[in-house]
Amino acid sequence: MEYKKDTICVQGGYRPASGESRIPPIVQSTTFFYDSTQGMADLFDLKADGYFYTRLANPTVAAFEGKVAALEGGVAAIGCASGMSASTMMAFTLCGEGDNIVSSSAIYGGTFNLFAVTLPKLGIETRFFDPDAPAEEIEKLIDDKTKLVFTETVANPSIKILDFDKIAAICKKHQVLFAVDNTLATPILCRPIEWGANIVVHSSSKYLDGHAAALGGVIVDGGNFNFKGNPRYPSFNVPDESYHGLVYADLPAAQFATKCRAQIIRDMGAIMSPQNAFLSWLGCDTLALRMERHSSNAAKVAAYLANHPKIDWVWHASLPDNKYHKLAQKYLPDGQGGMLSFGIKGDVKKAATFMEALKMVTQETHVADVRSCVLHPASTTHRQLTKEELEQAGVPENLVRLSVGIENPDDIIADLEQALAKI
Repeated sequence: MEYKKDTICVQGGYRPASGESRIPPIVQSTTFFYDSTQGMADLFDLKADGYFYTRLANPTVAAFEGKVAALEGGVAAIGCASGMSASTMMAFTLCGEGDNIVSSSAIYGGTFNLFAVTLPKLGIETRFFDPDAPAEEIEKLIDDKTKLVFTETVANPSIKILDFDKIAAICKKHQVLFAVDNTLATPILCRPIEWGANIVVHSSSKYLDGHAAALGGVIVDGGNFNFKGNPRYPSFNVPDESYHGLVYADLPAAQFATKCRAQIIRDMGAIMSPQNAFLSWLGCDTLALRMERHSSNAAKVAAYLANHPKIDWVWHASLPDNKYHKLAQKYLPDGQGGMLSFGIKGDVKKAATFMEALKMVTQETHVADVRSCVLHPASTTHRQLTKEELEQAGVPENLVRLSVGIENPDDIIADLEQALAKI
């Protein structure tokens, strides 16, 4: 039976047998016992399903993976230690020395640093593009060493909405994998695989967990990319001598996820912990309810700020005059999420005065949980970027990022009002 997303939130990922616990137990164990040598050998050869070491797979983590894969409409998922490790494991599964990534410049600052600073040290180049650029301009960045095109559904913190049709058409034309960070939209508001994406990543520390309790990330394999015979991906089409000569492109399903787990997770060890997987699985129970409230609250706050004399501009696609309003109606018709950005009139000091005057809304390095919070990206998450890179990423120096929680919207607005009165 095929369930709707709000039902998957509470029913997906785990089904107990008779007499078992109704919710997945926390299997806090590094290893697993088998009384058959052949049984363990079959696990190592991928001939049987099961668990032998938590660095590769764990029953509690698998429950969370199953729920997110079902929510996104993918064939498999891999729980990672953090959102950054999910993006890193994704890149290493596809790329090696001499390869390149073509990425939107409007992405989270940590991912930008990964692509622009760390991966080049390992011989992996990243070529950045403005997501609003015409298709032909983006296509010029792709060559035979390009392994993926990477974007965000809702850009952090510029709140740009991705034109999926444009990027999907480019990737299909060049037979290159299309990867999307869906953290700020979640599968409740947008399912990138339905719009042509092949891989979806999340920082599950954000809306999936929803309570700022569990660090984690997840990679979802859409199962809709054909690696077989594609000259762009030789590592999928030749035997992996580190894994019994397995040819990943010959697998009937989950080719990407199998290579990622059997090779990269095996060697890097950046798997999600069972405790964090349990908390994230539990958080997903209320994801559909929370995203509805986050979105409606953010729309009300955006409308309030748009009419305030001390606010220079507001970015949230719920606003009818927002540049991305039409795209949002197409790709995120049920809500545009709880993240918005706005500019304080004046200098950076006035932005600091405003944030320090807030009483209920807290200043913290986090977004996308039940509590409202603010951050000044130019001096924190995007601090390592030059002024030119900040402009390229769509992060003006007076930008304040507001993650709207699920409190009563009148209380959120009242706190913003009293803080704005201080500048």
